[in-house]
This record gives sequence, structure tokens and C-alpha cells, in this order.
Amino acid sequence: MKNLKLDLQKFAAEDIAGLLSKGTKLSYKSGGGVKEIAAVKSIPALGTDPEKIEVTHLQSERKAYIKGIQDTDNLEFAIVYQGKNFKDIYELVKAGKPVEWTIEFPDKLKAEFKGIPDFKFDGVEVNQALGFNLVVVVSEGPNFTPAP
Repeated sequence: MKNLKLDLQKFAAEDIAGLLSKGTKLSYKSGGGVKEIAAVKSIPALGTDPEKIEVTHLQSERKAYIKGIQDTDNLEFAIVYQGKNFKDIYELVKAGKPVEWTIEFPDKLKAEFKGIPDFKFDGVEVNQALGFNLVVVVSEGPNFTPAP
């Protein structure tokens, strides 16, 4: 009999206590396929607070506001340098074109966005893994698709 390993998070009902981040993936569209970025250590907060537009007038008892346009911050992903993963990012940066990105969480929740990539290297210390940050200047999104 085979040794079965079940991931109970994937069988949970709608009410779950939480979701472990292990297994979250960052990928991008490349040609006709999708390419995953290796060794991602952290993913930034996604989404922003909408700006507020003041609509207070002389008859107002209090200041009044309406929802304005959202201004998405750059997204910065910490990555462990592994050579090939940096070369892949370097080629995207060198091309200078917008890229379609996807973050997929373990339960299949997705966040998709489009933006131009850049990078910066971390400082280096004794007995520390070399790392770099992928910085994406977001032009569209992020748009979320709930888990099925």
C-alpha cells in the first residue's frame, strides 16, 4: 500500500483557521508559457488604500470625502541569489518591457499584475546568503482571483 500524504489545508471547508505561506509561487508569462521565479523569500503586501477626495462644502457640518484613485506602490520581492534565477530577472530588466506576473498562494488564490521589472542587490555580510530584490513598477493590478 502506498504511503499517502494529504494536505488537509486543501480539503478544509470555507472556514479555515489560516493558511500557511509555504508553497506560494511568483511566476511570469514568458513566450507562450509560464516561468516560476526560484528562491523567493518574501512577497510584499498587495493592494493599497484608495486616496480620498475631499468634497466638503460650506453647508457641511463635517469634512466629507469620496473614494479616489488607488496608487499602487512598487512591489519588492526578496530573493535568494542562485545564479540562474538572477540571470532570468536580468534578462527581463534588460528587455525593458512590461511583464505579466502572477502570485499563487497554496489554496490557489491568485494575484495578477503587470509591470516593468528592475532589481537591486542586498548588502553583504559575513556568513550570510547573497540576495537581491526584484522590484516591479506596477502598471496594472493587482487583480485577485479567489481560491476555487
